[in-house]
Amino acid sequence: MERLDKQLTLLMELDKLKAVLRRTRVKAAEGRLENTAEHSWHVAMMALLMEEHANEPVDITKVVKMLLLHDIVEIDAGDTFVYDTAASQVQEENEFKAAQRLFGMLPDEQGAELMAIWQEFEQAQSPEAKFAKALDRLIPMLLNYYNNGQSWKEHGVTKTQALTVNAKIEYGSETLWQKTQQIVAEAVKNGWLKDQ
Repeated sequence: MERLDKQLTLLMELDKLKAVLRRTRVKAAEGRLENTAEHSWHVAMMALLMEEHANEPVDITKVVKMLLLHDIVEIDAGDTFVYDTAASQVQEENEFKAAQRLFGMLPDEQGAELMAIWQEFEQAQSPEAKFAKALDRLIPMLLNYYNNGQSWKEHGVTKTQALTVNAKIEYGSETLWQKTQQIVAEAVKNGWLKDQ
């Protein structure tokens, strides 16, 4: 029962992800900001649908685990806008502390296993992590694109910023990187990204 109690404690702590708001708005509910729980589910589904586009064969179960785990640290650390480079530097340490706390709530071996998966995602060296990172970068771009550039326009994002920040997509999927470049070009043409 002690093991189950620890697992249930973390499970209920994860409910807090539903209250962490991101900068991107959901397509289905015009104007409403996406929360981190929705993002994690959406990008995990994306992995199942897009597996064939990974540069290398991947263990899709591991990719899905990474994507479901990667942002739970936002319970403590909050969401950082991907184009805010100053905040991103501080965020890494805050997220590591959050990961230690959250995974530390679990039975030791389970917490260690999930922490290792989270760290593998963060290091982005394995084929699974590269592919998961690519998907994590692409999904907000898709939401921005299909919401007429909403967050790009609100924050004055440039073409150069979009291409630079999202260049890691190519490491996980050359096909999705080609699509990213097409999205960026169309966003510039539509006036959603500044042509700089």
